[in-house]
Amino acid sequence: IILARCDAPRDPFFEPCSAPAAAGFLRSYQDPRGYPMFTKILIANRGEIACRVIKTARKMGISSVAIYSEADAQALHVQMADEAILIGPPPANQSYIVIDKVMAAVKESGAQAVHPGYGFLSENSKFAEALEAAGVAFVGPPVGAIEKMGDKITSKKIAQEAGVSTVPGYMGLIADADEAVKISNEVGYPVMLKASAGGGGKGMRIAWNDTEAREGFQSSKNEAANSFGDDRIFIEKFVTQPRHIEIQVLCDSHGNGIYLGERECSIQRRQQKVVEEAPSPFLDEATR
Repeated sequence: IILARCDAPRDPFFEPCSAPAAAGFLRSYQDPRGYPMFTKILIANRGEIACRVIKTARKMGISSVAIYSEADAQALHVQMADEAILIGPPPANQSYIVIDKVMAAVKESGAQAVHPGYGFLSENSKFAEALEAAGVAFVGPPVGAIEKMGDKITSKKIAQEAGVSTVPGYMGLIADADEAVKISNEVGYPVMLKASAGGGGKGMRIAWNDTEAREGFQSSKNEAANSFGDDRIFIEKFVTQPRHIEIQVLCDSHGNGIYLGERECSIQRRQQKVVEEAPSPFLDEATR
């Protein structure tokens, strides 16, 4: 995410900037890590998020490159982009999340940066490392942050070490369905089986008994492998009436950081957010 501003902000939030002013800022921008400001960006995603990135890039005077599977040849993001490159068959694990294929598209297009959108390779440290090795900017967190926060098992361990309250569960690798059942009994039903690399409700199953734990482990594992190329599963206690509240934090490579307040994301279907409301009607001022 690139934040351009016309004047010094009066508060912790960057002020909005006109498109011409933003374009002028970008032309003179030099990333402190050594990357010059880019003129062409590849979006390693599809659908709504790819379209949003393409629209913003166009306003900023940056040309866009779309990638697509055979199933998405007529998709809107393909039509909107300045260039489009076919990367494989319809299944995501044969196209969108195959790092070598995406890197080949980057090389073919000559893109100087890659925006991963969300899901797919957005939290894959190996992808960020591959881009860094190729001298291509990754529009996202540095590799170290992805390794710590993009993996749920690692991030939960970090939270525990920092003294943050976490949901009880088992954070080690689970070998098979039998072990999943054993661990579920130790944690206590109901439990949630989760993909460590997951997001967007994928790779998540609720189990209320041994049969559901056994079935849920295998289905979560399969879905995680297909969606993220990573089939590691962990188990934690299922919270029956949870509140899902997020705080978005953005940092740049100059050492600046801002937070955008909280978002109430508790209205969900199949563990996928349906409505986000800001500010949260649940939080009082003291908690906020």
